[in-house]
Amino acid sequence: MVPAIITLTTDFGPGEYTAAMKGVILGINPRVGLVDISHQVGPQDILGGAFVLAAASPYFPPGTIHVAVVDPGVGTERRALLVQTPGAVFLAPDNGLLSLVLEGSSYQVWELNEHRYWSAEVSATFHGRDIFAPAAAHLSLGVTPQDMGRAVVDIMNLPLPPVKVVGGEVRGQVIHIDRFGNIITNIRQKDLPAGELVVEMAGRRIAGLSTHYQAGKEPLALMGSSDYLEIAAPNASAAELLKAKRGLAVTVWQG
Repeated sequence: MVPAIITLTTDFGPGEYTAAMKGVILGINPRVGLVDISHQVGPQDILGGAFVLAAASPYFPPGTIHVAVVDPGVGTERRALLVQTPGAVFLAPDNGLLSLVLEGSSYQVWELNEHRYWSAEVSATFHGRDIFAPAAAHLSLGVTPQDMGRAVVDIMNLPLPPVKVVGGEVRGQVIHIDRFGNIITNIRQKDLPAGELVVEMAGRRIAGLSTHYQAGKEPLALMGSSDYLEIAAPNASAAELLKAKRGLAVTVWQG
């Protein structure tokens, strides 16, 4: 039998917190395949974590178990969830972290409240190690979602800011900046008009969309691999050049 795969997405950074989660998982299932999606999500950055998870998780084999922990509400009344989609299983806090990955998908949800699948002692500040990691490991050994807790129907949603069309202009905003300094907006291909386009951000106008990251020396616009409009700078950080942060306005119109 092919070993199960568990992925990890956190804001923990490299170090003892990530290692502790892996140790718990391997202590329960030494044969599981562990994959790090990212531990470089900004601290408490739920939307950033949601974007990273949604960008990477569709490319894993069916049945992969994804553990995502960006959890500023750890220790509060927020629920720990298990969400099953047709292609994968996700374990995450109920804080909107799964909003993008579940967009347009059918799914079932359970609250992780069956303590026998947790660690023997649960820290109020480290549910990644003591709840999510052991639950994922038990799932990888064949425990069913139904065994993990009670079914629930409501789940917190953290939708992207809406894209607006005003007077022929498509208006969006920055939602993510990747490690290369590429500026990722909430504007998708389906939002854009046909024909030649002009993109404006931070007072900089960019004519036309490029097909790759190495077109010329100035900042350029292109559709990124996750189907969002991006602003990039060849061999540089577009975010630094344009002093871009999340929420910065982006406007596109037909040129």
